[in-house]
Amino acid sequence: MTQDAVQARRRTARVLATAPQDELQRLWDAWPDRPEVEYLRGPEAGLVMVQGRVGGTGDRFNLGEATVTRATVVVRGAGAETTGTAYVLGSHPKHAGLAAIFEALLAGEARERVLADVIAPLEAAQAERDALAQAQARSTVVDFFTVARENNGPEDEDLE
Repeated sequence: MTQDAVQARRRTARVLATAPQDELQRLWDAWPDRPEVEYLRGPEAGLVMVQGRVGGTGDRFNLGEATVTRATVVVRGAGAETTGTAYVLGSHPKHAGLAAIFEALLAGEARERVLADVIAPLEAAQAERDALAQAQARSTVVDFFTVARENNGPEDEDLE
């Protein structure tokens, strides 16, 4: 798998994992000629160890555990069979299942349609939500500054 293909898969997996579940459900309900879906694994929830780095670049340390839900599906349609796997932060079995379905569709003939009708709108909506959150965070920023005056002259100096 080329580096570009890896980056594209990371991008689509991130978009599907962070999209609102109700939006994925709406897109799946609107999907014409839906293929047959069979769960190979899950959806099932489990724990993963989250690691951090001192200063962002230092030694790794165990930060704590996080709940993750995973699902693996096989999608059969139009004589083809593709497999998709998705991981979602939290305990959200339906979300993981829907993300895995779209991941499987990305591996098949419907790739361009999924990219245009699912990934692009979800990614745009996420960028809009992120920009709004950043704007709200910026609006609460307080600029602190210190003015240091050094006065070597007399204290009661007239400025007239």
